[in-house]
Amino acid sequence: MPIESMAAVAHPSADNFSWERVLLDDPGPGEVLVRLVATGVCHTDLSVLAGRLPTPLPAVLGHEGAGVIEAVGAGVTTADIGDRVVLSFASCGACTRCRTGRPTQCSAYFPLNFSARRSDGSTPLRDRSGRSIGGLFFGQSSLAQYAVASQHSIVPVEVDNDDELAMLAPIGCGIQTGAGTVLNLLRPRPGSRIAVLGAGAVGLSAVMAARLCGASEIVAVDRVPARLDLAREIGATATTATAGELREFDFVIETTGVPNLLEGALEQIRAGGTVAVVGAPASGTRIAVDVNAMIDGRTLLGVTEGGSDRITFIPALIELYRGGHLPLDRLVRFYPPTALQRAVDDARTGITVKPVIRFEAP
Repeated sequence: MPIESMAAVAHPSADNFSWERVLLDDPGPGEVLVRLVATGVCHTDLSVLAGRLPTPLPAVLGHEGAGVIEAVGAGVTTADIGDRVVLSFASCGACTRCRTGRPTQCSAYFPLNFSARRSDGSTPLRDRSGRSIGGLFFGQSSLAQYAVASQHSIVPVEVDNDDELAMLAPIGCGIQTGAGTVLNLLRPRPGSRIAVLGAGAVGLSAVMAARLCGASEIVAVDRVPARLDLAREIGATATTATAGELREFDFVIETTGVPNLLEGALEQIRAGGTVAVVGAPASGTRIAVDVNAMIDGRTLLGVTEGGSDRITFIPALIELYRGGHLPLDRLVRFYPPTALQRAVDDARTGITVKPVIRFEAP
């Protein structure tokens, strides 16, 4: 039976979210109903809101949810009622890549995550007049009190209480993207030199992971002084407000989505070095590449969600956090739902690295 939920709806041409009462259907086959404890605000959400990414609106966004399962649909095998879960990206769960631990390479990754709908075009969400609303953004649409989520988006976790669960919400996207870029894909050797362009949640997570790998030089680049201060506290060996000279670096991780920074990194990286493309600019953005400059072995590596197998990688990140090796709590600031616009503004200006909306228990 459909339930009512408060959800942050993104409308076309709007610059902010609108909290509205919506109707949420029962979970369908392979889906679960989740009561949200917390949801991170990610720059991907803000890019969709601004029209830079192709998710059809109106839709409920949010893709860093954490909560408790309250109902399960037919065929769900990954979790049960009462389980606490972190929500992450969606994939089909059936293709060869999904079945071999490479779900970020799922052939259906982009439609399943950015259409905010099921593969058949349906959605579990509608407004009170009956108009359909995108309700499966990244398989979850978790900027809401309740969400229907794909079973492939959920990762059951063992936590002491809802406060701990709330802190883990951003692991589902931003934290695993930054840390996974380093730990899953680049795998730097001890002594490597790494530059991270952008000291947001993704970039700072990459800094923390680079420290774990024993990199000898970790340079964080950002225009916000407070973020550079934080980068030094959590592992950067140096910080700067400009990209500068990167010719002797082994790896450059570009998280800002600024095309000229990506071009500059690829021009300057050392022979045999790798530039990881993490930041997402507007759809259709292109850069110029000097093909001859690539002959010396430079690599341009595209990254989605840190190349993570979320079922195994998210629990590993949680253990690193609990052991004090991945201080993600240094990035997080909680906001009540009524302060969502302030959270969005603080994310846009860089005042807060990772805003997390904290929902009250019913």
